[in-house]
Amino acid sequence: MRKMPVVMSLLLYLAVVLSVGGCGSSSSSTQPLGADNTNLIFVISPDLAFHDSGDVAPDTANLTGQGLQRSLLLASYLKEQVLGGDNVTSIYAVEPMTHLQTAYGYPDMAPLGIIQQFALLNQTTLPIDHNGNTYTGNSFPVKASYGQGQVPDGVVPPTPPLSVLPTYCPDCTGLDFHDAGAANESLVFNIIDNKRTGYFVFSAPWETVHALLKSINAKYGYNLALPEAYPGGDRIHAVSIPPSGGAHLVTYYSKVKPSSSYPVLPAAVATVACTDTPLSYSRVGGQNGATVPAHMNTNATVYIVRHAEAHPDSGSRFDDGNYVGAGQWRALSLADMLKGRITKPDMVYSIDPAGIWYPNGAANVSYIRPSLTVLPYVIANNLPYHLATTFSLGSAFTPTDDTVAQATKDFFFTGGTFSNKTLLVAWESGHIKPFLKKLIESYGGDYPALPDGWTDWQATDYDTIWTVRLDAQGNLSVDNANCEGIDSASLPAAAPLF
Repeated sequence: MRKMPVVMSLLLYLAVVLSVGGCGSSSSSTQPLGADNTNLIFVISPDLAFHDSGDVAPDTANLTGQGLQRSLLLASYLKEQVLGGDNVTSIYAVEPMTHLQTAYGYPDMAPLGIIQQFALLNQTTLPIDHNGNTYTGNSFPVKASYGQGQVPDGVVPPTPPLSVLPTYCPDCTGLDFHDAGAANESLVFNIIDNKRTGYFVFSAPWETVHALLKSINAKYGYNLALPEAYPGGDRIHAVSIPPSGGAHLVTYYSKVKPSSSYPVLPAAVATVACTDTPLSYSRVGGQNGATVPAHMNTNATVYIVRHAEAHPDSGSRFDDGNYVGAGQWRALSLADMLKGRITKPDMVYSIDPAGIWYPNGAANVSYIRPSLTVLPYVIANNLPYHLATTFSLGSAFTPTDDTVAQATKDFFFTGGTFSNKTLLVAWESGHIKPFLKKLIESYGGDYPALPDGWTDWQATDYDTIWTVRLDAQGNLSVDNANCEGIDSASLPAAAPLF
C-alpha cells in the first residue's frame, strides 16, 4: 500500500520533466526561453479574418488605436517575459503587399505595426566609420523584403542597390502571406537545420503562423499539440529546440488589455518653431512662359514628410533600415502634432517596405522606416493606407537618379488619380527634393534655374513638411513653410515605454 504514493510521485515527476522539454511536449509558461536553444517565436498580427474585437478597422483593414495600444504593451511583455530581457536575434514580418484586404486591396501593415515597438526595445551595434568605431542604437532591423518569386502581380520587382548585387535580398527576406514557393518553410527550416541559437521572432497573421507551426511539426515529427483555432492576439507561441534535439511548444499568455483609444505618450514631446530656410515656388500657365504640363492633376494638395529619426550618431552613418527609439516618439506624436498644421488627408502613401533594401555597411536591410513613420497617424485618423509599388525607387545610393525622380513626379502629380484629393506622403529624404525639382522644372518658362545643392536634405532635419498644391487649372505652388513642430534634439534616445 505504501508503494502507491511513490509511483504517483514518479509519474508526477515524469510529467513535469516532459512539460519543460523533449520531443512532443507542450506547455504554458511564465518563464523566459533559454538563450542556448533555437527559439522560434510567433507573434500573431490581427487581420480581417482573425483578430480580437476592436483591434482592426473593418473599412481600412488597418490597426485601430486599440490594436496599436496592444502592440505597445505586448512589446514589453515579449522583451521581458519571453526573452528575459535578452536582445532578439532576428525579426521577420509579412511583406504587406502579399496580403491585400477589402475590395480596395489595402496592404497588410499590421505585422510591421505590431512588431515595431518590440524592435525598438532591442539594440543594434553597427560600424560608423572606417576606423572600426561602432555605435549602438535603440533599434533593430525588421526583415520584410521580397524574396525571389514573392513579388505580387502589379508590383515592380526590387532594384538592386548596386549593379554587382542581386535583385533580391536573401538575408533580409520577410514572410509571404501566401507562402509562395514554400518560402516561409525554407526560411524557418534553414534556422532549425543550422541549429542557430537565440530568439527568432515572426510577426504574421494567424493563417501564416498556423501554417508554419503545422509545417514544422510535420517536417521534424515533433508531435507538438498545436492550437487549431485562433488563440487570440494576447497569446505568443514559441517552438523551443534545445541543442540535444527535440522540441516543445511554449504558449505565453500576456493578458494584455489595451485601451480602445489611441495611445497617449508617457510624456509630451518638446515643440519647436519651423526653422528651415523659407522656400516658395509657383508656376502659372501663361506667366513667364510657363505651361501646365499635359495630364497634370487638378485641385490637389500633397503634403510630403521625411521618415522619423534614423541616425543617432553624429556622423549619420548608423542605419539599419528602421528608425531609432527617438523616431518612435515622433511617429506616435504625429497624430497630435499635425492637427491644425495640415488639412486632414483623404489617404496616405508611402514606400513599399518590402520593395527596397540596401547594404548599410555591415548587413543588408529592409527599408521599413518611411512606412512606419506615418502608420500611427493613419491609425489615429482611420485613413486608407497605400504603398507606392508600381515604379522603382532605384538605389538608396543614387537618390537623385533622374528616372526615379521622373517616375515619382508622374505617379503623384499626373494622370488625374489624385485630382480633388489631399494626400500625406512619407518618403525617403534623399528622393523628395529631386522629384519636386523635376515637377517644378516640368512647367518650363523663364525662371532662374534651381541652385546647385537645392536637392540636398540636411541630415538632422526630420521636421520639414513640403506642400504641393495644384489648382483647378493645374497651376503649381510648392513651399516648405510648414513643419511638424517636433524638436528632434530633445527626443529621448530610447523608445517610450507603455
